[in-house]
Amino acid sequence: MKKVVFTTLIMMSLSTMAQNVMSPELLWKLGRVSALGLSKDGKNVVYKVTTPSIAENNSQSKYYTLPVNGGNATEITDIKTVFADKNISPDGKFLVYNEEVKIEKVLGKDFYPSLDKSEAQIYDGLDYRHWDTWNEGKFNHVFYKENKEGSVGIDLLKGETFDSPQKPFGGDEDYIWSPDSKSILYVSKKKAGTQYAISTNTDIYEYNLETGKTTNRTEGNLGYDMAPQFSPTGNLTWLQMKRDGYEADKNDIIVDFKGMKMNLTANWDGTVDNFTWSKDGKKVYFVAPIDGTKQLFEVNFPGLTKISVNVRQLTNGAFDVNDLVGFVDDNIIVTRSDMNHANEIFSFNLKKNTWKQLSNVNTTTYDSLALSKIEKRYVTTTDGKKMLVWVILPPNFDASKKYPTLLYCQGGPQSALTQAYSFRWNFQLMAAKGYVVVAPNRRGMPGHGVEWNEQISKDWGGQVMDDYLSAIDDVSKENYVDKSRLGCVGASYGGYSVFYLAGIHNNRFKTFIAHDGVFNTQSMFGTTEEVFFNNWDFGGPYWEKDNAIAQKTYTIFNPINHVDKWNKPILIIQGGKDFRVPIGQGQEAFQAAQLRGIKSRLLYFPEENHWVLKPQNAQVWQGEFFKWLSETL
Repeated sequence: MKKVVFTTLIMMSLSTMAQNVMSPELLWKLGRVSALGLSKDGKNVVYKVTTPSIAENNSQSKYYTLPVNGGNATEITDIKTVFADKNISPDGKFLVYNEEVKIEKVLGKDFYPSLDKSEAQIYDGLDYRHWDTWNEGKFNHVFYKENKEGSVGIDLLKGETFDSPQKPFGGDEDYIWSPDSKSILYVSKKKAGTQYAISTNTDIYEYNLETGKTTNRTEGNLGYDMAPQFSPTGNLTWLQMKRDGYEADKNDIIVDFKGMKMNLTANWDGTVDNFTWSKDGKKVYFVAPIDGTKQLFEVNFPGLTKISVNVRQLTNGAFDVNDLVGFVDDNIIVTRSDMNHANEIFSFNLKKNTWKQLSNVNTTTYDSLALSKIEKRYVTTTDGKKMLVWVILPPNFDASKKYPTLLYCQGGPQSALTQAYSFRWNFQLMAAKGYVVVAPNRRGMPGHGVEWNEQISKDWGGQVMDDYLSAIDDVSKENYVDKSRLGCVGASYGGYSVFYLAGIHNNRFKTFIAHDGVFNTQSMFGTTEEVFFNNWDFGGPYWEKDNAIAQKTYTIFNPINHVDKWNKPILIIQGGKDFRVPIGQGQEAFQAAQLRGIKSRLLYFPEENHWVLKPQNAQVWQGEFFKWLSETL
């Protein structure tokens, strides 16, 4: 009898556990998995798990190894004992590294040493600030030295006012050794001041250790040249965008083979995220967005043979393949996520097309939750195209009930909306709070062909706005959608979308939330730091009165010119250190809403940039986000 009662209690407990749903607190207790590579012996995956601490308002990282064929993870304290250091030359003699070097005079005390308490900053050109940091005359430089104690480093860019690794996000992936250890290749945009701010022309440079001479390996290409690596047979390979100033151009895989630059993906209608070579040097495996997901592809390398180049998609499903870690026999090790699960490490068998999950950092947590149901939907746009729309339904969804529904507007504007797992704009959490989420792959997103991706440039307030409305109108036909309780939310370009839709929505929406959104295209052009972005996407500067495309951006497509039609509550969120969409954008929007008597709130984070990174600020963000929805929706 006791056994029966005990079993019943266990079943009741498990049933109760399964009804738990994601919460803001739980979301920020999840471990964040980053794969670093394979161990020296190739038998283990080396990875990092970063866990935020709300109480300490920081994050802690631990390192682990995991057998490539599955098994238990082992924590390690020194990854150097198991992980090959890519920065040591293949012959083991040298070490490459990077340091920040002070070169230019910028600060008041640089010019006036006796005035050492001055806070002045003096600039003769743009690039005076980037992302969330002011330029103080310091530049990232690549160094190398003998791989022994006490050796002195040699600066590859000595005296140059250029960065490598690239700011703000570049790391040691921006430099590599040649297979023969005779040279170092590094990525740099060798432009300074205003020219730096208006260009995306990075190149890959090769520094010869013996001669000290530097050669531009990608000279002639005007756009991004990034992510260099060598094939197993010694061919330099990289990712390339062709057009200067266009940060979301088609990304292709280029191989320098016997002096010829071969574009392996030129005839493929897509854009590459990242890549790696097969062990035999006959194929390149890469990740790319496709139809609202990110999948694994391969392309053969023909060399000088008459064999045609062929791109083939290898994986398919409602998930994102993210990082390519390495090969073990017939398997490729990757990381994978979906809208219900954060990144974990997986193995994919290239011959059997089968998956095996290797890491289980958050599996126990997810097993205790009722998960969202993710539906893939195709909507006909106003110009007769088929648009993918993700619909995320609440856990324990009941189609006989009516749910408040959110239109999610993606940023970028040319960022893929796939099966990624966000720790801020988390669809699983929104659905767990009882909201249906409508996430359209509107115009401007990669994964639906190059033409679809490019149609948003210079047309911010055009077809893309019809795409948004087509998506929410189509899903609103479902009986489970409460059409009297529709909200519109988004950040960055998504924040611009919110501001713009607030003036043209024809009373579809009951409330709005915009985070770091562009509110005034003219002042945005005058204050953002990466000028090349607005030059391209806006069609040019606001003072070119005879530029019809640009003037449309600053008039018809400018949200400030539609504020007179704002008639619903709006929450405006702004980071104080956001130099990409500067603070004035949020201030202008909040001031306009307040002076027009519209219920509005400003959530301001003085020390956050375009994102919200500190754990306690993230909890405030989630608290205010859902409090606003409960108040107004």
